Amino acid sequence: MLIAAIGVVFTAWYTASGSDTIDRIGGEPPLTVGHVEVKYDERDLALREPVTDPEDRAALLGKAVSDAELAAMLSRHHVATIDDLTATVVLVGNRSSVRVIDIEPRILLRAPRSDAVYLVEETAGETGTVELVADLDRRPLRFAMKKEPDVPYFRKKQIDLQRGERVTLDLSVVGEGAYYEFDLVATVLAGERSEQIVIKGPGSGPFRLTGRASSYRKAYRKASNGGWTPMPPDQACTTADKC
Repeated sequence: MLIAAIGVVFTAWYTASGSDTIDRIGGEPPLTVGHVEVKYDERDLALREPVTDPEDRAALLGKAVSDAELAAMLSRHHVATIDDLTATVVLVGNRSSVRVIDIEPRILLRAPRSDAVYLVEETAGETGTVELVADLDRRPLRFAMKKEPDVPYFRKKQIDLQRGERVTLDLSVVGEGAYYEFDLVATVLAGERSEQIVIKGPGSGPFRLTGRASSYRKAYRKASNGGWTPMPPDQACTTADKC
């Protein structure tokens, strides 16, 4: 009877808050990042370094490589979207009650705009409507509603999650004044403790964004084979709203 009673008490404690205590002791964060994706489709891109390696150049021109290999090649050349970036982030709660009270971009590197290679996507146009927008050219760095850029989103609202519950965020970051590498820092409240969770870009690297350069050393137009076709850089500039 005593063992059974102890079992009942333990089960009640574990259900109420014991799992949270065990997770804290084990170092489990209150929130995990389930998925991060940057939308590169139908976007103009810029590379920070010229593509000179024969294998990399072949991949750029449409050689039969996997999507992962092409993405790795572009990442090695510090590919960045131009003027704005849209990221999808899935957050998963690891406590019985978790509140996301803030998410902020954190700039890791600010440098001159990328001008080595311009990859033109002929169908590039307006990005989809997103819920939250942050401008890296303005201070303070914060996410706001697109229709209320001067009102911090997390001043009005927070995101509450239970254990195993997910939330998907479409986050838009803009920046025309420079080349930026950045991550996102989420401030999370679990119980009476607040922690900061770093959200990195795909492949655990930084997110990358660059303003449009005044000119480019090389330019390529998207081809039907999935790669890019060389084009005169001055003609590439005429395809953009500004260059």
